[in-house]
Amino acid sequence: MNRSDLHQLQAMRDYPSLSIITPTHRTSPDNLQDPIRVKNLVTEATNQLHDQFSKREVEPLLERLNTLVGQIDWHHTLDGMALFVSKDFGGHFDLPFPVTERVVVDESFGTRELVFSMNRSPRYHVLVLSEHRTHLFEAVRDQLRESRVGGFPLEHEGSEEVRGLPGGHGVHEAGYRDESDRHFFHHIDAELSKMQEHDPLPVVVTGVTRSLALWDELSSNKASLAGTLGGSYEDTHAHELGQLVWPVMEEFMARDRAQILDELGEAIGAQKYAGGMDELWTLALEGRGATLLVEEDFHYMGEVRPNGMLMATTENPVGDETLVDVVDDLIEMVLSKSGRVVFVDNGSLEANGGIALILRY
Repeated sequence: MNRSDLHQLQAMRDYPSLSIITPTHRTSPDNLQDPIRVKNLVTEATNQLHDQFSKREVEPLLERLNTLVGQIDWHHTLDGMALFVSKDFGGHFDLPFPVTERVVVDESFGTRELVFSMNRSPRYHVLVLSEHRTHLFEAVRDQLRESRVGGFPLEHEGSEEVRGLPGGHGVHEAGYRDESDRHFFHHIDAELSKMQEHDPLPVVVTGVTRSLALWDELSSNKASLAGTLGGSYEDTHAHELGQLVWPVMEEFMARDRAQILDELGEAIGAQKYAGGMDELWTLALEGRGATLLVEEDFHYMGEVRPNGMLMATTENPVGDETLVDVVDDLIEMVLSKSGRVVFVDNGSLEANGGIALILRY
C-alpha cells in the first residue's frame, strides 16, 4: 500500500463500507493460522452486516468479499492485511507493518491504523541496477518486497544484441554497448519517475561501479537518492539485500534529521516557526507548513471540529471516546498541502514540546 492507495480509500463514501484489518505472518508455521483468523473475521463481519441490513442490501458486498478472500496468496503474506469492501469496490492490501485486528462497518473505510503505521514506518525504494535485469523493491526498514508494477523488473534486451554485431569485438561493439546501456538506463529512470510521481520515496541504488556512474550521469531522480551500495546484487535474496541496504537508509535518515534540526534552529531565529498544537494546527490548515517535525513517540489526544479546527483536549482525556490521537491527522494535513514530515528521535524537540512546524512564510 502506498500513499496514493490510502488517499483513494479515504475519499470513498458508501454505506455500508466494510473494513477488515488483521495481523498476518511472513513465515511458517505462524502463517498457517492466517487463513483461519481471516475466515473468523469474515464471519464476524457477515454477522454484523446481517444484524444491521437486509440480505438483499449486503449480498453484493458479501459476494465481493468472498471473491477477494479467495484470491489471497497465503504463501506471500506480510505483517498485516487489510480488506476493504463496499458494493462497488473491493481491495486487498498486504501491509509491511504490524496492525491491530478489527472489523469496521461504517460509511467510510477504517484507515486510521494504516495512516499511523505508514507515517511512522520509514518506507523507501531499492533500485537494483544490472546490465541484464533491473529490479525495484519497496522497503520498510530492512524488509523488502519486489515491485512488479510500472514494467519492473526491466529486461535489458540490448545486452544480448551486442553478441550478434557484425565485425567481431572492438570499438564498434563497445560503442554500441555504451549507447544501448544509456538507452536502457534512460528507460529505467523514466519508469522510476512514474513510480515516484504517485508515491515519492527516498531511493537506495545498488550496482557495480560502471552502473552507478552511468546512473549518476543520466538520472533525473537524483534528488530522491538516499544513498548507494556498490556491488552486483541482481541475484541476491530480498532478505539478505534488506540487511545490506537498511544501514544505508539509516545513515540517510540520520543526516536528514540533523539537517532538519539545523533548519528548525534557523526558522526559530527568523520567526518562521510554530509550536503548540493549537497554533500548529491552525497554520497547517492554512497551508503555511513547510516541514513538520515530530518526535517518534509523540501523541496528542484531541477532537477535530466539523469546520476542520482542533478542539482543545480536556485535562484528563482518559476514557473520553470522542478524543483520538490527532497527530496523524496533522501529518496528513501537512502532506496534502505539499509539506514535508520528518520524524526525529525522542527528546530532540524537548524544548518544543515534542512537535514543531517550520513555516513557509
